Amino acid sequence: MKLDGRRESQNVDDRRGKGFGRGKASLGLGGVIVVGFIVWLLGGNPLDFVSMQLSEGGASVENYTRTPEEEQMATFAKRILAGTEDVWTKIFRERGKEYTPPRMVLFHRAVQSGCGNATSSTGPFYCSADQTVYIDLSFFSEMEQRLNAGGDFAYAYVIAHEVGHHVQYLLGTLDEVHRNQQRVGQVESNRLNVRLELQADFYAGIWAYYDNKMFDSIEEGDIEEGLNAASQIGDDRLQMESQGYTVPDAFNHGTSAQRSRWLKKGLQTGDITFGDTFSVDYSNL
Repeated sequence: MKLDGRRESQNVDDRRGKGFGRGKASLGLGGVIVVGFIVWLLGGNPLDFVSMQLSEGGASVENYTRTPEEEQMATFAKRILAGTEDVWTKIFRERGKEYTPPRMVLFHRAVQSGCGNATSSTGPFYCSADQTVYIDLSFFSEMEQRLNAGGDFAYAYVIAHEVGHHVQYLLGTLDEVHRNQQRVGQVESNRLNVRLELQADFYAGIWAYYDNKMFDSIEEGDIEEGLNAASQIGDDRLQMESQGYTVPDAFNHGTSAQRSRWLKKGLQTGDITFGDTFSVDYSNL
């Protein structure tokens, strides 16, 4: 992506090196990241895993030193967040609404959010309780090394996806889905979550469409990076790789084909009205 000269968002709270707890995570940093990364990608609740880890000793941030590579990634994340602010402010304004951007918290190993304590194992997440996106920048290294899903546009897609959940919160979609999930069984709840995640993928595509239109930011190969990342984190692919078979009723983020399709739909149309994943028959998502 072409980001040189782009502004950095001021809605960022850099808490790297400011963890909590006195002990070390029981699995060690490597184990915590790997296991929690899998939990997040498979659609589980990483906070359950995090709570267990914290109860066994908390998280330590001792001997932490910021590397030049990490500083570059922090700058990248701030510029992408700024891009989402510009794009969604424009889209909301065109529809007679006001966009209130989320905050972003950068953390290392451990953080306290409005949704509870979390460690790196949680992966990037959006907390509607404090309207904040939380990211441990080491997650991007995990994407590249463990999923072969590297590249700046792939990382931008992850950030834009989480901001997409904030858009859902502002539009009332997030709360409505959560209320509906409390009234249905697990399978239907999972399906509602798939619809929610695919719409966030679509919103990530909408962001990319407008960001490129406003700043000429997309370079050759970028879209392929994003679609590859979306495909690599599909429920079917991850379940097959982890257990050798798939359980469709347990999907709650969407298949590789679905995630790629909805991201691509946002990228190609740039029209937010095409992102209604809740009216489409589930078999046609």
